[in-house]
Amino acid sequence: MTVTENANLAVSDTGTDTGTRASTRTGAALRLRGLRRSFGSAVALDGLDLDVAPGEFLALLGPSGCGKTTALRVLAGFERPDEGQVLLDGEDIVPVPANRRDTAMVFQSYSLFPHLTAADNVAFGLRMRKVRGAERRARAAELLDLVGLAGYGDRFPHQLSGGQQQRVALARALALRPRLLLLDEPLSALDARVRVTLREEIRRLQLELGITTVFVTHDQEEALSMADRVAVMNGGRLEQCATPTELYECPATDFVAEFIGTMNRVPGRAVDGGGRVEALGVTLPVQEPDGRSGDVTVLLRPEALEVTTDGPARVTGVSFHGPTTRLRIALPDGTDVKADVSTHAAAGLTPGTAVSVRPRQRPVLLAAAPTGGAV
Repeated sequence: MTVTENANLAVSDTGTDTGTRASTRTGAALRLRGLRRSFGSAVALDGLDLDVAPGEFLALLGPSGCGKTTALRVLAGFERPDEGQVLLDGEDIVPVPANRRDTAMVFQSYSLFPHLTAADNVAFGLRMRKVRGAERRARAAELLDLVGLAGYGDRFPHQLSGGQQQRVALARALALRPRLLLLDEPLSALDARVRVTLREEIRRLQLELGITTVFVTHDQEEALSMADRVAVMNGGRLEQCATPTELYECPATDFVAEFIGTMNRVPGRAVDGGGRVEALGVTLPVQEPDGRSGDVTVLLRPEALEVTTDGPARVTGVSFHGPTTRLRIALPDGTDVKADVSTHAAAGLTPGTAVSVRPRQRPVLLAAAPTGGAV
């Protein structure tokens, strides 16, 4: 797709004069119902159902090939589903062409016109709608100020940094006050410091404007730090859609438990009708008892492990993370686990140090079967 095509599609045309709209508005309600999309024998979406509340910021997260990008392209109108509906405020927009949907999209590659200034790029969609020149220029200046680029309107894209170009792309998407904002990994091409700053700015703007937003990313930190809820996808299906805290603390499936953050898998034995489990010498409550007994695999976060000096286990690796340090530890049975301890407590715990590892007393999740090893 060319830069021109991307820019044209980035701001959809509904034929509405933006001058008649309020400066802020409540976002649209979005519902996906039974979305299916295949490419030959490859199934990209397999009956996806998802609700997004008005003004909500939803992140689509998952491994490569999980279907998150296909879902976003269906929302934008770049892909037509084989089956299913996309309901925007109750209206099925699947038959509506991409350039006629009241949506806006920010791309990973910025997609700015190189021959236009920042202000003209922002005003591009307004010019296509034949908004008057003075109003168009005022709106562009307002949006550039909103994204922190006041005074940059006369600069061309090659005179801007990557982060500044992405701010211009965001301002262009917001210029038409869309009901739905779509973000296609807009931060992945930026360096780490700029990514952190810009994700905070995007979230601030989204909250201020109240626009319903769907954000595709492969970066867990971005998803968990920005979104109201995160939809974790796998194999074209929705594994779980919940708040970041709920995803981390109460994952609904083994896949979510091991995909979000870091998870250790250690052998254990379910007792008391599956309500409790014995692991690493400690008896722990099971978060969601399923009646199993006997050998199971216990899922433990690194911060759920206590480490003390002297014992049968051995430190095999040390990784500094500022206030915390991650230890890699080999247990006597050959299982490797990761434990997060305060950096102060980790002083002296060098590779080869003998240690003991015990789980903290908190409910734990069980996997389907013991496999050993740390994830």
